[in-house]
Amino acid sequence: MFRKSRVGIWILLAMVFLAAGGTAVYLKETYTVETVYVEGNVHYTEEEIKAIVMSGPFGDNSLYLSLKYKNKGIEGIPFVDVVDVDILSPDTVKIIVYEKTLTGCVRYLDTYIYFDRDGYVVESSGLRTAGVPQIMGLRFDHMVTGEKLPVGNEEIFDSILSITQLLQKYELASDKIYFNKSGAVTLYFDQVKIALGNDSSTLEDKLMLLSQLLPNLKGKKGTLQMQTYDANSGKYVFKPET
Repeated sequence: MFRKSRVGIWILLAMVFLAAGGTAVYLKETYTVETVYVEGNVHYTEEEIKAIVMSGPFGDNSLYLSLKYKNKGIEGIPFVDVVDVDILSPDTVKIIVYEKTLTGCVRYLDTYIYFDRDGYVVESSGLRTAGVPQIMGLRFDHMVTGEKLPVGNEEIFDSILSITQLLQKYELASDKIYFNKSGAVTLYFDQVKIALGNDSSTLEDKLMLLSQLLPNLKGKKGTLQMQTYDANSGKYVFKPET
């Protein structure tokens, strides 16, 4: 009787292992990822995102990926806040990247310090990220990730946000934005400088016009002086540099 019970237990265990093995094979064959779509990525290429998200022994399993990243952030990846993985079909997934919001960056000790709209430090990196303007003229002697840049005049961050939003609105990609001690603003577009002055009330009008003027300055080197309007000539003055 005891021997029959032991045989029955072994048969039951064998059935369980076979069922588990069959399930594993089914999951592997059915949910192995063949096609991947990536959206929301700016700082990383599609291939880089795939390599980050699909790492590990089960990185090619769509079911595992959707559970792994469900309602979770991703740690240790600069500029990325959250990643979601949606299963479009058993062998097809879509990776949705939610990057951290960056308003600008400053150069500090051979490192680029990236900050958000309120001036809080988001990331630091030795790499210069395209599409994020470098802000010059800010003065500070230290920085801590997660804290505000200690620039003294925190209203400067409102000015930076206003300018960057208007640049986006009028599809202008400025490399650098410089603030002098009086708050006057100069934009850099390759070898062309745009001196805007410090009158915030006329800023949008100037940038709206700049979107029309800038194509005519392509390939030139100098400063377009938009602080004041020359009533005699009926235009802003461009001073070339030799």
